Amino acid sequence: MAIDDPVQGPRTDEGTGDGRSPAPEAASKAAPETAPGAAPAEAPGAASADAAGSTAGTPAPSGWSSLRPLVLRLHFYAGLLIAPLMLVAAVSGLLYSLSYQAEKVLYRHEMWAPVGDRTQPLADQLAAARAAHPEGTVTSVRLPEEEGATTQVLMATPDAKESHSLAVFVDPYTAEVRGALDSYGSSGALPVRAWLSEFHRHLQLGEPGLYYSELAASWLWVVALGGLLLWVGRKRASKRALLVPERGTTGRRRTLSLHGSLGLWAVTGLVLLSATGLTWSKYAGGNITEIKDQLGSATPSVSAALDGGTAGAGGGGHEGHEGMEDMPGMEGMEGTDVGVDLAVVAARQAGLDGPVQVTLPTEGSGYVIAQTDKQFPVRLDSVAVDPANGTIIDELRFADYPLLAKLTRFGIDAHMGLFLGLANQLALAALALALILLIVWGYRMWWLRRPTKERALGVGRPIPRGTWRKVPLTWLLPLAAVTAVVGWFLPLLGISLLVFLALDAALGLWARARRAAAARG
Repeated sequence: MAIDDPVQGPRTDEGTGDGRSPAPEAASKAAPETAPGAAPAEAPGAASADAAGSTAGTPAPSGWSSLRPLVLRLHFYAGLLIAPLMLVAAVSGLLYSLSYQAEKVLYRHEMWAPVGDRTQPLADQLAAARAAHPEGTVTSVRLPEEEGATTQVLMATPDAKESHSLAVFVDPYTAEVRGALDSYGSSGALPVRAWLSEFHRHLQLGEPGLYYSELAASWLWVVALGGLLLWVGRKRASKRALLVPERGTTGRRRTLSLHGSLGLWAVTGLVLLSATGLTWSKYAGGNITEIKDQLGSATPSVSAALDGGTAGAGGGGHEGHEGMEDMPGMEGMEGTDVGVDLAVVAARQAGLDGPVQVTLPTEGSGYVIAQTDKQFPVRLDSVAVDPANGTIIDELRFADYPLLAKLTRFGIDAHMGLFLGLANQLALAALALALILLIVWGYRMWWLRRPTKERALGVGRPIPRGTWRKVPLTWLLPLAAVTAVVGWFLPLLGISLLVFLALDAALGLWARARRAAAARG
């Protein structure tokens, strides 16, 4: 995410050794340097034509040489204006990726219990949770994933925020409550991870904060791919300099080398982070969902609806189960119920092994029991069980998901650090750290290229305006069409790009007016 460009001066680390711009008279004789990721090794005459445009009698550039200044200018402005949002997303994402392991330490007492000889019935564990927190209504229960793990009973409470619930941790061997914590989202994030997740997504600002994350995700892939083009298109003495930083360099050239080579290694992960982050954004995510629906690739769900509209109503031949409607979570239900333990047995017999979450029946619906193992190879099958007789009324296998629904599931879980467990979380941490370094190095290059001889507090300037005029019409029209489509599909990207263009045009008019006034006066 370079915030640098080639127009303002020579390769500073070659001129002064400290990364600063040389004197103006020296700068006028030297070849211009490029922005991070650009190809600066051209002869001085070629570089000048690239930056300032073709002079009279010189044929207009074509291909990459004509497109490069436009990419460079876009890379500059996007890095300069959007990088602060990306930096916040990267720092919060880094902390979030480490929060999984932090949970195991901070909430060890709640999450783990001494291993006993035998587990208690789920019904007894639900009863213990309800007795400890009578203000809540049991909605679902997460069974322990391994020996020593506690059962998590999820409750809806009057003061719970959207997507939040109260998780009551019950010792499965003694049915004793070990504590209760706030739980967020389908992954069951506990307070530390939940806070970081919401900060990463909307800065704890709610709906208004969603604009920040969608802007960052919308521009991340643009900046990453633009930097890739500039870095790969750069002329260099050896192919090794493409993959690893150059040796023996100092100042801005060394920073550029670090920025470009790290960006090359990180670009695939950054583009994937951008794409998966957009899937649950406010506006772009809505467009993605609509397209998936139109293609028949929406994420399916198991149907727990009961014939007759009332769970367990009118059942006969259920002797021995009377009074089960009084079990926790079954308030207001009529008829009989086989109970949560037998519902889980039915699901196990249907092939649902591993960790599962049981959603308790409500009026007109049965139990929904779903696998929750999102680590590859995933186990995400689900079944619905009739509470009246324990039979399977519907089942959904992950293998039957549409391809796009599977890819969305994989992408979101990978973005959250769930798909490959600890390895996934470490990869996310590495990507977040790489993005932080890319941003810091980009700003450093921008600072090192400042004209210190003229303005002590000055900063590097972007490549001159009008770069789009040098792009051949056969390239410009398709590029404009693609930009319009992408801007419609990613609304915040399109709107912010228009704002950039309007602001840039206004600054150009202001500069022109100042020059005219200076000429008159």
